[in-house]
Amino acid sequence: MSSLTLPLSAPSGGRGHALIVALGVTQVVGYGCLYYAFAVLAPGITASLGWAPEWTYGGFAIGLLFGGLVAPAAGRLIDQYGTRLVMTIGSALAGLSLLALAEARGPASYIGAMIALEAVSALVLYDAAFTALTQAHGPGARRAISQLTLIGGFASTLFWPLTTALLNNFDWRDIYRIYAVLQFTLCVPLHWLLLPGPSRSAPKVAQATDSSAPSAEGYLEGEARRNAFVLLALAFSLQGFVVSAMSVHMLTMLQGLGLSAAVAVGIGAMVGPSQVAGRLAEMLFGTSLDPVTTAWTSAALMPIGFALLMIGGTTATLAGLFAIAYGISMGLSSIVRGTVPLKLFGPAGYGAMLGKLSAPGLIVKAAAPLLFAILIERAGLMPSTLLLVVLSGMSAFALFLLARKLR
Repeated sequence: MSSLTLPLSAPSGGRGHALIVALGVTQVVGYGCLYYAFAVLAPGITASLGWAPEWTYGGFAIGLLFGGLVAPAAGRLIDQYGTRLVMTIGSALAGLSLLALAEARGPASYIGAMIALEAVSALVLYDAAFTALTQAHGPGARRAISQLTLIGGFASTLFWPLTTALLNNFDWRDIYRIYAVLQFTLCVPLHWLLLPGPSRSAPKVAQATDSSAPSAEGYLEGEARRNAFVLLALAFSLQGFVVSAMSVHMLTMLQGLGLSAAVAVGIGAMVGPSQVAGRLAEMLFGTSLDPVTTAWTSAALMPIGFALLMIGGTTATLAGLFAIAYGISMGLSSIVRGTVPLKLFGPAGYGAMLGKLSAPGLIVKAAAPLLFAILIERAGLMPSTLLLVVLSGMSAFALFLLARKLR
């Protein structure tokens, strides 16, 4: 393996808490504009363009697919040129992509805009932000990553109601234009002014060998590195399928299991606060735990939650416990995605590594809602829920196996 380098700033180069707050703001705005707003605006897009909903959601899925394909290249760009330049340009391109989406008039222009939007997302969302914190803080970025995800967890909480409120006075095209302005006026200057730039020198990773022992810095090399990468990619992809399917079908599942619409909405609303609670607990109490231990224990909460849902889906209490377990697991998974690769592989080449780890999961996430909808229709709700138990359980087992190997 050739040596990889990562442009690093001094720990103080990120201006401490100002960097975390700036990235927190841009992540909330980024996820809100590029991802969460779509769930609210999709019906309006469908009605405006006069086609079947499959075209609207299919274009979004195609965009996610291309986002997964470009993620490794985006990571390499971030490593090579630094997050200040890449995330600044990425925010500007995100604004242009939102404007292009607002002007879409048919399938070609709509799908093209969606592809552009999800491709540039790889330059500005969590993976890029985690790399910015790693460039600023080096191997000690774990706490900063936890703090960032705590702020970022409010993206859906803010942008779902904001987008809904804007629909009272604007159509979906105007709302995407407004969100494009946010990219230009808020995200671009914050990224340019506060993110760390590349330094002239960077530490190098030692040459990989066939040994399964850690490097002198404690990072995995050789066969151990490859095995850990495969297990992480598998775990992240399996969990990504589950989360993506549930983001679309949760309320349908809860009502199909016998809960009223009002109770189902209330249970679904518990997921967001549970995410934030899990991240806050990790930030306050989890720094003494090994990140891989946090990874598999938090992942194990997800199949337990789905099992509770299958056992007592008509019982609001058990469904509420499902929402809490699922929300905590999903919230911690965002932290794990940044901290475990840093712990195992080190800061050198971190952006490219995150891109490679994310790519399979993003592709799987693009297909999950459609595949799960077909499964529900043809196999029924209980077998479909059982599949979620199996997939999330396999994800937890892969992370547990990784922890055992590392011992």
